[in-house]
Amino acid sequence: MANLPFPSKRAPIYQDIPDEKWNNWRWQLSNRLNSAEDFEKVLNLTDSERRALNTQNLFRVDITPYYASLMDPNDTEDPIRKQVVPRDDEITPFTGMMEDSLAEDRHSPVPGLVHRYPDRVLMLVTTQCASYCRYCTRSRIVGDPTATFSRSEFEMQIEYLKRTPQVRDVLLSGGDPLVLAPKLLEELLSRLREIPHIEIIRIGSRVPVFMPQRVDDELCNMLQKYHPLWMNIHVNHPNEISAELAQATDRLTRAGIPLGNQAVLLAGVNDCVHIQRRLVQDLVRIRVRPYYLYQCDLVEGAGHFRTPVAKGIEIIEGLRGHTSGYAVPTYVVDAPGGGGKIPLMPNYQVTMSDHKIVLRNYEGYITTYEEPIEYRPHDPKTCAYCQNKRVEPGQSGLSGLLDGEEMFIKPEGFDQLHNRGGGAHRLRADDAKWKPLGIGSGSKDEA
Repeated sequence: MANLPFPSKRAPIYQDIPDEKWNNWRWQLSNRLNSAEDFEKVLNLTDSERRALNTQNLFRVDITPYYASLMDPNDTEDPIRKQVVPRDDEITPFTGMMEDSLAEDRHSPVPGLVHRYPDRVLMLVTTQCASYCRYCTRSRIVGDPTATFSRSEFEMQIEYLKRTPQVRDVLLSGGDPLVLAPKLLEELLSRLREIPHIEIIRIGSRVPVFMPQRVDDELCNMLQKYHPLWMNIHVNHPNEISAELAQATDRLTRAGIPLGNQAVLLAGVNDCVHIQRRLVQDLVRIRVRPYYLYQCDLVEGAGHFRTPVAKGIEIIEGLRGHTSGYAVPTYVVDAPGGGGKIPLMPNYQVTMSDHKIVLRNYEGYITTYEEPIEYRPHDPKTCAYCQNKRVEPGQSGLSGLLDGEEMFIKPEGFDQLHNRGGGAHRLRADDAKWKPLGIGSGSKDEA
């Protein structure tokens, strides 16, 4: 790999640590900072930080020596510091705050397995991380060793996957899968690969950012045995991209693992078009493709990190056209209550007619695109792929409307509301009058 201009830092307190210890991920884990006394050896703490570190029952604090070394000890607004060192802002509640804002537990048929989308699941394999982000979506369980998932719950997860053939993609997360003991991680991957209908395994990890020493040859050699395997990492600011992270991503890509990045939009950290532009451009230099930019979730303790959604739209506006297309992430709101990821972007479609669309580009240039007049629509009745499509029971959503599976989607309680308290009568006796011809399983032509 060509030499890249990314720094390698080590805080003064660690200068005398032998390289064989510093580069050992187990040493990094064993020597994490987690108290005011620890942090004062590395940073000049503010009163707010000191109060938070001495507050009982606050979300867990742990930071690897490597990651702490990336911070400016004298800059209270350092973007890395703000992500992992608590402040007393965490204690302040805000409107909309929830313990489980994404309703993950509601969408878990068995403990630790979130089945929100038709063909893929989120598998929570641990509650432990190398370091703990102050805006963590899963702070309800992450960092708590008593909340970790048992062997029996793991077996329940595997059994659910075996009997659910619509699942083709499993995302391992937690906590962070890469803090698991190597043998345990391999056992997990091996068990998943035994299930014939699971095509893709993904790992979501911040370990390469918090502790790149973990990404050694032993790990990469093990992971590449279980292809196709993908990995998303989590970098929020250009200052997190170091020589060590670049080396870790190089090892992973050489092992054939495609890498993406999931960033979170954080006030005072990366809520700036130019920071984001630098971030995505530095990411692609180390062969990591920007994947998502998340709006900060409504999770307890994260209120001071939240930005207006308009800020995310502004950032995408400042990326699209101003840098390479593959460097532009999808900006998403993970819908509160369990609605899943909803992509948002600037409006590039100005208007449209029957055969013409008026569009604008990132510069404000306005053009028209002529639609084809003679277009033969795709015929699903003669398409082998349509005839053999993967079943998505009850989850086809808007795609199902377009495919003719249903004519409408009703909110919960819609029919009851519009009954207006009335009972059964002769005009309500026949439900068939509300079944559209040729649409849906209950249509008259399919009887």
